[in-house]
Amino acid sequence: MRRPGRVATLLLSGSLLMAGCATVPRDPAARAEFEANHDPLEPLNRGTFAFNLFIDRILIKPLARDYRRVLPEPGRDAIRHFLDNLNEPVIFANALLQGRLKAAGTTGCRFLLNSAAGLAGIEDVASRQKLPKQVGDFGQTLWAWGLPEGPYLILPVLGPSSPRDGIGRGVDIYVDPFRYILRRHNFSTAVSAGRAITDGIDQRARNLDSLDEVQREAIDYYASFRSLYRQHRAAELGGGGPAAPPPGFYEDPGR
Repeated sequence: MRRPGRVATLLLSGSLLMAGCATVPRDPAARAEFEANHDPLEPLNRGTFAFNLFIDRILIKPLARDYRRVLPEPGRDAIRHFLDNLNEPVIFANALLQGRLKAAGTTGCRFLLNSAAGLAGIEDVASRQKLPKQVGDFGQTLWAWGLPEGPYLILPVLGPSSPRDGIGRGVDIYVDPFRYILRRHNFSTAVSAGRAITDGIDQRARNLDSLDEVQREAIDYYASFRSLYRQHRAAELGGGGPAAPPPGFYEDPGR
């Protein structure tokens, strides 16, 4: 009985995706731009983007403003360092899988030093010791292994992604060692949700002014947001960190 249900679900999902596909332009210049954007699901993505902006306007942005107003910058930085330290094991594992041994070594040293001398990561002692923060996620690992990205994709609430990065995000959440530690104490769901919410609010608070400026000046905010995300992601895939302020109000803590 389960198999027909699964088939129906797959057919429905396929129908929705087909309904959201943009028509390929016939004009050569327009076609070249369409292919460069790599966004065949643009109508569907724009609808999801509008939904995300609505959620941001009524919930996430007000919370981020209150968070920035109530908590002074040193407190926000301490929370950011703590959350980043929790993600170091995932970065370490992905750096190893990509063969980036120097980055893995730096990340391992960062985690040990900040956990011990930085009060569980509240202070970023490692950066002061010339151990810079690295980037690494399973989406990046799949990229290093040669898996194609797939089309640009806006996920509800989570924001910009791709099929490859969506898979990577799920794997990172699944292998996060803190998930298993918390599960032993029956705190997995509550603490993981709190971690995700805090990370999202902190990321949004750090991008309040920059994203407001982009939205104010952009002729097409969706296209500008897509471009910013791609610049940021391209820099991450290259292992060099963000090249531009990330459009971070939908970011996942596993990233």
